[in-house]
Amino acid sequence: MALPLHLVGREYLSAEGIVLLRLLRSWTAIVLLGMVSLSASYPVPAAAQDEINRKIKVKIPPTYPELARRINLRGSVKLLVVVLPNGNVKDTKVMGGNPILVNAAVDALKKWKFEPAPDESSGTIEFKFEPSEYALQGNSMR
Repeated sequence: MALPLHLVGREYLSAEGIVLLRLLRSWTAIVLLGMVSLSASYPVPAAAQDEINRKIKVKIPPTYPELARRINLRGSVKLLVVVLPNGNVKDTKVMGGNPILVNAAVDALKKWKFEPAPDESSGTIEFKFEPSEYALQGNSMR
């Protein structure tokens, strides 16, 4: 007994093929939805705070991630930083940026030291990652 065939595009599919095609479309939609939600995991709030107004005493540059170097990734990471009165970084929060670059920016910012002040202060810091800049830094250190 032959199974009925259905014309889909330029090919004929059996009922099982139609089911598999629908399943593939469903999974594709789920994967795309997941990708969109991941890209929105680091949103930039509409009312982002101003840059921090305390002087920086120690400024450690971020390490350019190896994966970013291999794929020649450039981009920026925007962080909200809370600084203690003694000048140490109390807390950081990611406000936007490529997930591949975020950890390097956070790790560097946690090592920064600011001038002392009477109260805690907060503001935004933006790190820009350009592959050519890191290549030049790497060559000058040899």
